Amino acid sequence: MRIGFVGLGVMGMPMAANLVAAGHELAVYRGRDGVDGHHCDSAADAAERSEVVILMLPDTPDVENALFGPDGVAEGIRPGSLVIDMSSISPTATRSFAERIEKLGCDYLDAPVSGGEVGAQQATLTIMVGGRPDVFERARPLFETLGKNITLIGGAGAGQTAKVANQIVVGLTIEAVAEALLFAERAGADPAVVRQALMGGFASSRILELHGERMVNRTFDPGFRIRLHRKDLMLAVQAAAELDLALPNTAATQQLMNAAIADGDGDLDHSALYKTLRRQPRNQAPRRSP
Repeated sequence: MRIGFVGLGVMGMPMAANLVAAGHELAVYRGRDGVDGHHCDSAADAAERSEVVILMLPDTPDVENALFGPDGVAEGIRPGSLVIDMSSISPTATRSFAERIEKLGCDYLDAPVSGGEVGAQQATLTIMVGGRPDVFERARPLFETLGKNITLIGGAGAGQTAKVANQIVVGLTIEAVAEALLFAERAGADPAVVRQALMGGFASSRILELHGERMVNRTFDPGFRIRLHRKDLMLAVQAAAELDLALPNTAATQQLMNAAIADGDGDLDHSALYKTLRRQPRNQAPRRSP
């Protein structure tokens, strides 16, 4: 296929590379050198050259601007084309974007992903899709190039709703692992040994395996930045307010991420919440015997 790809960052770069490796022809915008394809001067140019446009951008305003701003996708896209937004953004805004693109005679899917940079590199992403079933089937070959666990959740915006739910689980689990390993450390046990023991029990999880190891080794180079995860939890908290829904632990974890960003750690991996917990005034007090 001829694919326009808008947004070649930490996730978008390896995703675009996998599409090229599968034989697709790319026109890229907002990308760095390193991916084969035509480098465009605008999103409109990328859309004009393509039958499918994929967006992988940081936040809702970025997607809106790329779609509908000056020289945006909407100015270059041709009827019959398909727009796939693989960013993680507001479900409410997504439904509006889908409606506006469909009025141009085009199709729209929201298809946010989970799996981080490693999943993007290895083409093992989980892809959560919102849109019409027939459009989903049209895009399936592309999704199968990028990921392994591919699910049509429901109509427009449903993929983004599933991604917000995913980020709640991931964020709260990272915070729980950080608390557990900090507790082990302060109680006088070796966190690395505790983590290994927990990996064989009911507490075992992918997050304990990967992010627990990062916490033990203090290696916080970003796979997924705290700043971006905080954005996702803000989407959850805002949506909860619209639904008159209480998500107290989601809100608390978002506040912990606020503290991490205030401390200058917003561009570290989200496993660096361990650092944020260790810096809390109470947690810096001299250790007392149990």
